[in-house]
Amino acid sequence: MTTPKTITLQGYIEVPQNRLAGIRTALPEHISLTRQEPGCLIFNVTENPEIPGRFDVYEEFSDRQAFEAHQKRGAKSEWADITAGIPRHYQITGPR
Repeated sequence: MTTPKTITLQGYIEVPQNRLAGIRTALPEHISLTRQEPGCLIFNVTENPEIPGRFDVYEEFSDRQAFEAHQKRGAKSEWADITAGIPRHYQITGPR
């Protein structure tokens, strides 16, 4: 359940066919590490069964600080390297 302080990110990434194997291999660790972060309430990245190469993303963090810590950690991670240049289509909602 969201609260007034909760930050939500929702959207998808579009993975080119030639990069799908790497994404599929790296994704479980990325999910596991993120779910262990303080303030992570929900973190789901799932391959869309109807749209090839699309991975649907839904994240909820307890507050802006937890969300920003996740963004900072993620930017320095193996996941960031593997997904570099892949188009992301996200909407972030919550207090600024």
